[in-house]
Amino acid sequence: MEMRVKTAFIFLVVLSMSFFLFSQSPEDLISQADKLYSEMKDMETAQEALAKYRSALNEAEDKYEPYWRISRIHYYIGSHTESKKEKKVIFSQGIYYAKKAIEQEPEKPDGYYWLGVNYGVYGEARGVMKSLFLVDDIKEAMNKVIELNREYEDGGPDRVLGRVYFKVPGIAGGSKKKSLEHLLKSKEFGPEDPLTRVYLADTYLALKEVEKARAELDYVLSLEDDPCWVAGVEETKEDAKEILKKKQFRE
Repeated sequence: MEMRVKTAFIFLVVLSMSFFLFSQSPEDLISQADKLYSEMKDMETAQEALAKYRSALNEAEDKYEPYWRISRIHYYIGSHTESKKEKKVIFSQGIYYAKKAIEQEPEKPDGYYWLGVNYGVYGEARGVMKSLFLVDDIKEAMNKVIELNREYEDGGPDRVLGRVYFKVPGIAGGSKKKSLEHLLKSKEFGPEDPLTRVYLADTYLALKEVEKARAELDYVLSLEDDPCWVAGVEETKEDAKEILKKKQFRE
């Protein structure tokens, strides 16, 4: 009899927990996932955030918000995955969800931005020369974000375009000069963004502006760790240290 009572009690506890999870609104789930995303330090946290975004997507009538956020989290997960084959699959999913967001809200910037970002990293996973066909799509997406909200993600569209013009060979439309123009514009909107500064350093080095490159890298290394984006700042500092090892800084 006692065993039956215990079993019934456990069942009721599990049932009540399940009811609580399913009774959460899409807005609550998104808020919880956003908090996880902002504090993200590892893949486990990213997967937990993704699960909550997916739950929100299943529950929401208006699916725009979960769609673009799922695209964004795929960018993070893919960027922290070792296998190039897996990267391509994950970034392809990011592209899919960004397109779904654009279908829902064609005059909002989020879908276009994460579409362009996922196109870019998908192309890197394939290899630059194999992915030149994506360059126009990335530019189109980012120019749409500029049209809608140029300040998005602290000058994100100009940051992406600056990197695209840096990475793409000149014969295929790349330009270090255009890279610099876009990155400086991005810096106007997000002067404390470490990624923009690291990209600027790379471009300055390519233009033989060594001291300007050093100034950007020194700035990144001087940044305090951001409690809302710990992994991002730490990783960018490591990138800055690697660039400072280049021979231009020893000559």
